[in-house]
Amino acid sequence: MNISQVYAVYFSATGNTRKVTTTLANALAVSFDVPLEVRDFTLPAAREEAYEFAVGDLVVFGMPTYAGKLPNKLLDFVKSGFHGNGALAVPVVTFGNRSFDNSLAELCACLEADGFHTIGAGAFACRHAFTDALANGRPDSDDMAELAKLGSAVVGRIVRMTEYPAPVTVDGDADAPYYRPLGLDGEPKVFLKAKPKTDLDKCIHCGVCASLCPMGSINPDDVTEVVGVCIKCHSCVRNCPMGAKYFDDPAFLSHRAMLERDYTRRAEDKIFTA
Repeated sequence: MNISQVYAVYFSATGNTRKVTTTLANALAVSFDVPLEVRDFTLPAAREEAYEFAVGDLVVFGMPTYAGKLPNKLLDFVKSGFHGNGALAVPVVTFGNRSFDNSLAELCACLEADGFHTIGAGAFACRHAFTDALANGRPDSDDMAELAKLGSAVVGRIVRMTEYPAPVTVDGDADAPYYRPLGLDGEPKVFLKAKPKTDLDKCIHCGVCASLCPMGSINPDDVTEVVGVCIKCHSCVRNCPMGAKYFDDPAFLSHRAMLERDYTRRAEDKIFTA
């Protein structure tokens, strides 16, 4: 099959999913000597229209793992905002050193239902959005080597293709429930309503947090107000130039402390090509 265009498509609140997706997509574009285009749907304005693809397109589609699946507030758009029309796709997910659980299976199922043909897939450990104590510095050179392996395998499959393959088989269950966050005491912790706070001694009211909130939930006229849903992506915390954003919800802090205690080992990436 001839490839005429490679796309990097992603939601990436803190930059790691963007890095993984664009690195792989760029390598594939170089391999096929075709143009690369980026479709970043992280911000609300980018989710106001549908995206169309076609036969001959190769789409690297990246999403983060939230509670073992895809972010639930983005799921409807992933299901309805992309039309593959026979394009090939390489689904990739990132995860914060605990587990990707069922997120990759869910992404593969969504893309197949959207009219894409999945040709390979991968899950890659990255620094956790909540804390630098988990997978700090990742994706690192070893992760980049795994990405290169996935890219080489995808190129090999496409070069040999004479017809569309069966969907790639990955670990996980697309229909499984979300992971239930636990605290230090081993009990489930609920922090769905937790929202970021602002340290007014540090805040300079620059508006960066409001401009980069993927849900458009921070009031740009008063950045201490979170007027919409918070998905705990930590874009505001990670991107604040003054370190003025933070979470103080007790249930959230207990869950974060549990992760820092129980998931310090190096989680392994996993690639799937058949």
